Amino acid sequence: MCGIAGFIGAGTFDDLKRMNEAQRSRGPDAEGHYCDPDQGIYLGHLRLSILDLGGGAQPMWTADGALGIVFNGEIYNHSDLRKELVAAGASFRSDHSDTEVLLHAYRQWGDDFVERLNGMWAFVIYDRARQRLFASRDRFGKKPFYYTQTKGLFAFASELRAIAAHSGVIARPSPMALRKYFAYGYIPAPWSYLDAVFKLPGGCNLEFDLRSSHLKTWRYWQFRLEPEEPVAGENDQALAEKLKALITSAVNRRLISDVPIGAFLSGGIDSSTVSALAARSIGADRLETFSIGFDDPSFDESDYARRVAEQIGSRHHHRLFTEAEARADLAAVVARLDEPMGDSSLLPTSFLCRHAREFVTVALGGDGADELFAGYDPFLALRWADLYRRWVPRPLHQAIGFVVARMPVSHRNMSLDFRIKRTMRGLDFPPRLWCPVWMAPLAPDELSELFQQTIDCEEVYADAIETWESCTQPDIASHVLEFYTRFYLQDDILAKVDRASMAYSLEVRAPFLDIELVDFVRRLPLRYKLDGSRTKSLLRTAATDLIPADIIERPKKGFGVPVGRWFRDGTLPLPQKVPAGLAVKFLQDKGAAHVAGRADERAFLWNAYLLDAGGWCA
Repeated sequence: MCGIAGFIGAGTFDDLKRMNEAQRSRGPDAEGHYCDPDQGIYLGHLRLSILDLGGGAQPMWTADGALGIVFNGEIYNHSDLRKELVAAGASFRSDHSDTEVLLHAYRQWGDDFVERLNGMWAFVIYDRARQRLFASRDRFGKKPFYYTQTKGLFAFASELRAIAAHSGVIARPSPMALRKYFAYGYIPAPWSYLDAVFKLPGGCNLEFDLRSSHLKTWRYWQFRLEPEEPVAGENDQALAEKLKALITSAVNRRLISDVPIGAFLSGGIDSSTVSALAARSIGADRLETFSIGFDDPSFDESDYARRVAEQIGSRHHHRLFTEAEARADLAAVVARLDEPMGDSSLLPTSFLCRHAREFVTVALGGDGADELFAGYDPFLALRWADLYRRWVPRPLHQAIGFVVARMPVSHRNMSLDFRIKRTMRGLDFPPRLWCPVWMAPLAPDELSELFQQTIDCEEVYADAIETWESCTQPDIASHVLEFYTRFYLQDDILAKVDRASMAYSLEVRAPFLDIELVDFVRRLPLRYKLDGSRTKSLLRTAATDLIPADIIERPKKGFGVPVGRWFRDGTLPLPQKVPAGLAVKFLQDKGAAHVAGRADERAFLWNAYLLDAGGWCA
């Protein structure tokens, strides 16, 4: 895992050095540069050494110097691709570098070679003969890629702060990105917090022509549900065995490393399944597993993690964080963010990554399973919500909403009142807005109050609406599943894990997002994911002989911290500022209602707090 940066056009080596320095934690092991001031070409790389420790230095070039690359990520099928390329006549200089495989694959198969890759990546290839840069980001956007084009400059980097470090980039906030931040709780691609700086979406390629300065992007892959009924004679147990075999292969691919490797273990079915299979593969005595806990019992899952670790025999490391420690570390966590991200689970995820980095350089996680197998709470509310929408008259809905809003506020993790209130808020809007509104810091009408102007919902939620309306399946559950997998997974979950892990120079791998596994799951009929009130149905069946039965059937518990209670009891100070042009009184009123217990405003207050604490309100 690494950090990449570079630019074409105006600038100097000092700009490149500043860009690299801004994202130093992504690559503490080595630094490399390529500079051609006459051509205005600058490429930079920071290396976190994982594979081929002695032979993977970057920027890397083909023997004839025609192609160069800076690359961030891991290609898990690089050995198979290397064999194909050698058979086709390629000559490799490295022993087992996946970076060199990318260079020869581009030369052999052209731009379409990315469709052969199984892994996570963001890279830029400099093609001297064609005078172009070719860039690509992995299918789900696990690895970040920011870019900007202004007059006389094209620049790219792994982090937003690295882009801003170039002297030719004017770092000013994007008004639309700020609206989307409060509409979603994160900033979805292609937007970024800075005006005229963009994220290349997952599953997309980019080309920059050095002669004409023409920039274009295009999509090479999109997650889409295409369910197929099982073939005759393939019963549920056979499908479960096939699923387990695919997860096993995905885990095994991600155990390839020249440095110590471990696994996150929360005590839920996703990380427990990954950890159990990893222990079987490399030997339980060689697997390090990691969990953290909190002194608030409703947010602590450590007992479940210990039970799983005992059963699979891993070398388990548990760390209990007190509220005092969490508060003390909060400022440092926020300071490492290069873009506001309002998911409060960033805090425990950061603690977990820091804890794991004391022992390993690579960790496996369970990310992606909730999205692929319909594991989130909204899936349990879908059937009820759809019936409610069809049969409950508007006046009755308003009366019910009035009563629900007055339910006592609880700040326990995923409390009943929180879930009911969120569901009722979503039902104020058409189904295509349910997903973002269920999760949003603010409802659409509140956005207009905060920004002191009429907010066009069709514009601010355009990303979510497009995702919803492009789903070709007839049922609402499939629409919700595509939203979570195509949208929320990339721009919240994976972005959070990348920022938290790379702040501590830790590489995190996601077996559930293996492309062979994903292609199998997306073709499963919905009943294998959501069977009545049973989420992750086939996954639970596949895990039967891997982990304890009560762990398999545990309901999902979010990975969070009690920010709602912290704001109410003064443990965490209420945010005091909002960016220029936003309503300070709106912020103050929300804070007062939360402290008084009249409303649960934890999501909005946390998002506002991050802007204030991170210095984004100037």
